[in-house]
Amino acid sequence: MPAKKPKVKELTHAQKQKNRKKSSFRIIVEHAIGGVKKCRIVKERFRCRKFGLDDLVMLIACGLHNFRITMSFNLRPV
Repeated sequence: MPAKKPKVKELTHAQKQKNRKKSSFRIIVEHAIGGVKKCRIVKERFRCRKFGLDDLVMLIACGLHNFRITMSFNLRPV
């Protein structure tokens, strides 16, 4: 969690730098989660009760997301 500003004081320069670093990393993570959720099976309620199948679905969705990212970088014109 980012450091909160006290009511009376301002954040120090070091605290502001840490907050910026945390927020930039958080953006990367949230975009990755959003990319994985392009697969409909991941965003909706998973009702299958077989052991380990939910992990397998998430693993496949993450693999598809990584493949999509890799292919988008390979197809860009130079």
